[in-house]
Amino acid sequence: MKLLLLSNSTQYGRGYLEHALDTVTGFLPAGARLAFVPYALADHDAYTAKVRDALTGHGIDVRGVHDGGDPVARLGEADAVFVGGGNSFRLLSALYRTGLREALIKAVGDGLPYMGASAGTNMAAPSLRTTNDMPIVQPPSFEALGLVPFQINPHYLDPDPASTHKGETREERLTEFLEENDVPVLGLREGSWLRVEGDRAVIGGERDARLFRRGSAPREIPVGSDVSDLLRITAEFDTRA
Repeated sequence: MKLLLLSNSTQYGRGYLEHALDTVTGFLPAGARLAFVPYALADHDAYTAKVRDALTGHGIDVRGVHDGGDPVARLGEADAVFVGGGNSFRLLSALYRTGLREALIKAVGDGLPYMGASAGTNMAAPSLRTTNDMPIVQPPSFEALGLVPFQINPHYLDPDPASTHKGETREERLTEFLEENDVPVLGLREGSWLRVEGDRAVIGGERDARLFRRGSAPREIPVGSDVSDLLRITAEFDTRA
């Protein structure tokens, strides 16, 4: 399995995918026909054009899976797939509706390179349960693609000790998740990503990751760290601590 899971597609002060462009172009096959899945946003044409503008000059042929009437067929024509960010609930609902959920699981399992950003990275986990998004639609299930056996929290934000906001921090929300589920959660800060090649997984990007496990304090995972042990865990959902 070959995965590139970005925390975010746009970094402050930079263009779309600019902060990870060398990694993205190195990950995708040369001259790739890239199937782009735009369903996390409402305007599929505009979203696909944005991705095309960012990648066409690097020899990548971007094709929206929505264009042509049969998303599964568009996926079958591709050399790689990119699932873009936006609202994770809307995205997962569309994957079920179009048949792409099962098609992606099979295609990626058979070797199709998978790139995700934000909501697209959420899709690679077993469940939607650690997304930051509002449930603007109701998918048939929270079960996502399960390309990795652990959860990921893109856009992970550290607690701000100076903040006067009294709502839950991201760390508190993930701790609540672990009270009900025995599944590690990898928090990917802005500008970071996870790259998986076969049985090896490595943290990349500009900022360290943060790993949450039931029964232990969260710990920092430096950029460049091998986290392949996470690929061998067994997720246990709905298991109260």
